[in-house]
Amino acid sequence: MLHDLSSDEVKVSTHAEDLKFRLATVELLRTAKKYFTYRELSAKTDLPVTVLSRYAKGHVLPNKDRARQLWNALSKIIGLENEFKRRLRFNKDGYFDNTLLISDIVLLRQAANYAIAKFAGKRITKVLTAAVDGVPLATMVANALGVNLVIAKSSKEVGVPSFLEETYVLSNSGYTLTLYIPRDSIKKRDSVLIVDDIIKSGETQNALLNLVYKARAETAGIFAMIAVGDEWIERMKIPPDCQVEVILKLGS
Repeated sequence: MLHDLSSDEVKVSTHAEDLKFRLATVELLRTAKKYFTYRELSAKTDLPVTVLSRYAKGHVLPNKDRARQLWNALSKIIGLENEFKRRLRFNKDGYFDNTLLISDIVLLRQAANYAIAKFAGKRITKVLTAAVDGVPLATMVANALGVNLVIAKSSKEVGVPSFLEETYVLSNSGYTLTLYIPRDSIKKRDSVLIVDDIIKSGETQNALLNLVYKARAETAGIFAMIAVGDEWIERMKIPPDCQVEVILKLGS
């Protein structure tokens, strides 16, 4: 929590977050360069060709304001949301297969950069996810942010002396599931970003929220690639200052 930190620690944390976002913007520009010429990108971003070239080649980094301008313009033409839609495979009952999303490293890296952009300025010290499908995205996000990853699992590991646990009921199933994390994996001073590939009912993500609460830490935000409907928002006990970001929202 920011009020527990010294002013020097806050300055270092803010500078580090700004730098990550600026680097993510350059990577997005390099991705855009695969599909557009510098002249086309110049027209879409209102930035000179020479400036874009210097950014893409790593000769100079855009400042925070320029990075935000560039990110907003490039996000409209790269179309991460449309790429997600294109790769989803639905069966006759309306269920979808997300294999082409969680197995594509380049796409996961772009999703991680999306998270950096959306949570720019937020203090994040840990990334928390639930095994198993959320792990690839959460790993990429944690790596991009330069923080440790905590994975909540459905079983206890023998070598861990103590756990925090949360039990919840799976929607319309009558079954309960318990998630466990090592007790010392999240500490009181941590600010946690919860990451998952898909939010459907919200029960799993709410269990992760409760684990953060039990650790007496702070939830900085919730990030997912896909969310189905919006009823999950009503079910979850999301703190007032917890930012929620989803790349692709599908109907119920």
